[in-house]
Amino acid sequence: MKDDKKEVMGTEEPFEEQELIHTQDFESPKVLYQRLINKVKEYHPSDDISMIEKAYNIANNAHKGQLRKSGEPYIIHPLCVALILADLELDKETIVGGLLHDVVEDTIMTEEDITREFSAEIALIVSGVTKLGQLSYSKDKVEIQAENLRKMFLAMAKDIRVILIKLADRLHNMRTLKYMTPAKQKEKARETMDIYAPIAQRLGISKIKIELDDLSLRYLEPEVYYDLARQINLKRSERQAFVDAIVEEVSQHMAQSGIKAQVNGRVKHFFSIYKKMVNQDKTLDEIYDLFAVRIIVDTVKDCYAALGIIHEMYKPIPGRFKDYIAMPKQNMYQSLHTTLIGPNGQPFEIQIRTFDMHRTAEYGIAAHWKYKEDPNAKNVEDSEEAKLTWLRQILEWQTDMSDNKEFMSLLKNDLNLFADSVYCFTPAGDVKNLPTGSTPIDFAYSIHSAVGNKMVGARVNGKLVNIDYVIKNGDRVEVLTSANSKGPSRDWLNIVKSTQAKNKINQWFKTEFKEENIIRGKDMLNRYCKAKEIILSNLLKPEFMEKVIRKYGFKDWDAVNAAVGHGGLKEGQVINKLLEEYQKKQRKEMTDKQLLTQMTEMKQKPSAAVQPHKKGSKSGIIVKGIDDVAVRFSKCCNPVPGDEIVGFITRGRGVSIHRTDCVNMLHLSEIERQRLIDAEWQDSTADGQGGLYKAELNVYVHDGVGVLIQIAQVFSERDINVTAMSSRSGKNNTATINISFDIGGKYALNKIIDKLRSLDCVYDIARTTG
Repeated sequence: MKDDKKEVMGTEEPFEEQELIHTQDFESPKVLYQRLINKVKEYHPSDDISMIEKAYNIANNAHKGQLRKSGEPYIIHPLCVALILADLELDKETIVGGLLHDVVEDTIMTEEDITREFSAEIALIVSGVTKLGQLSYSKDKVEIQAENLRKMFLAMAKDIRVILIKLADRLHNMRTLKYMTPAKQKEKARETMDIYAPIAQRLGISKIKIELDDLSLRYLEPEVYYDLARQINLKRSERQAFVDAIVEEVSQHMAQSGIKAQVNGRVKHFFSIYKKMVNQDKTLDEIYDLFAVRIIVDTVKDCYAALGIIHEMYKPIPGRFKDYIAMPKQNMYQSLHTTLIGPNGQPFEIQIRTFDMHRTAEYGIAAHWKYKEDPNAKNVEDSEEAKLTWLRQILEWQTDMSDNKEFMSLLKNDLNLFADSVYCFTPAGDVKNLPTGSTPIDFAYSIHSAVGNKMVGARVNGKLVNIDYVIKNGDRVEVLTSANSKGPSRDWLNIVKSTQAKNKINQWFKTEFKEENIIRGKDMLNRYCKAKEIILSNLLKPEFMEKVIRKYGFKDWDAVNAAVGHGGLKEGQVINKLLEEYQKKQRKEMTDKQLLTQMTEMKQKPSAAVQPHKKGSKSGIIVKGIDDVAVRFSKCCNPVPGDEIVGFITRGRGVSIHRTDCVNMLHLSEIERQRLIDAEWQDSTADGQGGLYKAELNVYVHDGVGVLIQIAQVFSERDINVTAMSSRSGKNNTATINISFDIGGKYALNKIIDKLRSLDCVYDIARTTG
C-alpha cells in the first residue's frame, strides 16, 4: 500500500499518442530486462529472481535472429508482455510464462524442454497460451476464432494465469498495432473490443480493459478518436483547473473530519466518453460527467463517512447514487458512486472506495495472486470463486453447443450484456446481478435450473407479474413453482436475456426429450437432404459418420441426431461434412478410367448422391434425358436459356453446364472430351419462363465523360438488376466495361446487346467466355 498522499491524475496529455500507446518499441532488450527485474523486486524484494533471469536468457536465445513487423528484435515483445504482468504484480511463474509464451509456437523449443528447464506448472501455462494460436486461418474466420476461444476457455479452466498472459500479449500487440496493415489493424481491433476487453472487464482488470478499449477505438474509428482527443485537449487547462480545485477542497474537508484519504481526479477514458456520446446521442459538451474524483480510504466505515461529507459539500443529483459496496458487480468491483453539482453548476462524479477495493478494481483477479501470499487476507478464495463463476458457466454451455457461429454470437452477447446489469433481491434478501432487460425467467434460472424448469409464475414486490416482466433495480423477485409443471416452453428462449438461462432451457429440452430429439433429428436430416436432392443413405457410411462425431465431440450417431433435433447442431453442418467426406473418397478412388465408366452409367441413371425428379427440373436443364441431375452453371461462360449447351462430368460435383462456344470446352484434351454429355434446356426454360440467370458482357467503348452513366441507363430503364460493374482503361482513349447482371434468357440478352450497340460510345460487345 502506498503512503497516504494527494495525487492529481488528470495531468495526462490525452491527445499525444505516446501517452496512450505507452510506446516501448525503441528501448533495448537490456534496458527492458532491467526495468522488469527492478519492478519485480519492488513487490517481491525477498524473492530469488534467478528463474526469471534463466527464462529471459532462454527466450533471448530461442528468438535470436527473429524480428517483429516493426523491425525490432522479437525478444522485445515477450519482455514487454512480462513487464505488463509485473505491473499487475503477478508471481514469478506468470512472469516466466510471459517471457516464454511464444517459444513453443515460434522456435524449436518444446513443452518437454520447458518442463525439464523449469517445471510442469510453467509448461502448462505456456502450453495453454501457445495452443490459442495454433490454428490455420484458411477456414471461415468466425469458425477459427470460435475454436481459438474454446481452447482459451479450456486453458483458463486449468490455470487462470493463461488468460492473464494472453491479455498482456494482446495489450502489447495493440500498443504496436501501427506496424500492421490497415485491414489487419481493424480485424485485431474488432476482436479486441468484442472479446478481450470484455474478458478483462469480466475478470475485473480495469487497468487493461480501459487501455484495450481506447486502443481499439483508435483503429476502428480513427477520425472519431482523434477528433475526441482534439476536443478534450482544447479545454484541457480549464478542466484541469476545475479538477484541481475539487481535489484540493475535498482533501481539506477529509483532513478536517479526521479521515485519512488519498484524493485524485481524472478525465474519463476516451471509449467511455465515446459510448456515452453514442448511446445518449449527445455532443462532448453535453456529457456532464466527463471527469471523476476518486477518494480512497482505509475502511468501509470511512467510505460512508466520506460520502456524508461530500453530500454536505455539494448537491447530489437525484437518481445518480450507486452503492457497489453493498451490492458488488459480478466482477467483484466495489465502490460508492455519486454524481454532484460542483462550482459554477458543473456536474462531476465522485467514487469512494477502500485501498483493497481500489486494488481489486484496477487489477481484478490478478490482485488475488498477491493477496493469496498474505496469511492475513480474508475472503480471497470466495472473491476469486465469484469471478470465475462466469468462466465455469461458459465451459458448461460451450460443450453443449457445436455450432461455432452460434457459440461466437452467444459469447459476444454474454460479454456485452455484462456491461449493463440490473440488481434485484431474492425473498431472503440476497442480491442477484442479472443482465439489463432480464425477466423473472432469467432470475429463476440464476437460482437453479430446477427452479426455472418448475416455474409457473412470479411475484415482483409482492404483486403477480407476467413472465416477460422486465426486472428493475431494487425489485424483490419471488418465483412461483409447481411440481406439476411440464417444464419450460420453447417460447421462453425468445424472452430470456441471459446466456445462462438460454443454455439451461436448451439443456432441459435436450435431456427430457432425448428420444424425441433423435427421431426429430433423423426426420430433419431426411427432409434437408430431400430438399437438396441428396440421397442420405449414400452418405451414412460408418467412416463418414465417425468424422462428424469426432468433429463435433459427440459420443455416437444418436447424439448427433439428438443435437440436430433440439437445435444444438444445424442440418447443414452434418450433411456438408458427410458430403465433404463422400466427395473426398470419390476423388481419391476415382481414376480417369473409372470416371469414364461412371460417365457412361450417368447417361443411363442419376449420379450416386443425387435423387432425380420424375416431373420437370428445378435447374431447368435436362441431361441426356434425365431430369434434375445435380447440375451447376459454369461461371466461365454463364449460359442462359436459348444458348446451345453441353454438360461436363466433374469429379464428385455432378455436371457442369457450359455454352458450346465456351473457350474451356473448345480446348479439352481427348480424354477430357469423353466426359462431355448432351444437355439441353427444358422447354419452359427455353421459352424464357425459368427465372433469372447470370450473364456477363464486356462492352468496349471510346472513353469519355458520362460513358458509365449511359451504359447503366440501358439496364435501369429495363429494370434489369446489375450485380457488378467495373471498368479498365485501354490504349488510345478506350476502355473495357465489364457488367454482370440477371437476365431471363438469350432473347432478352440480345435485346440488351442491340441497345448497347446503338450507343455512339460503344464500338464492340462480347460475352465473357473462358
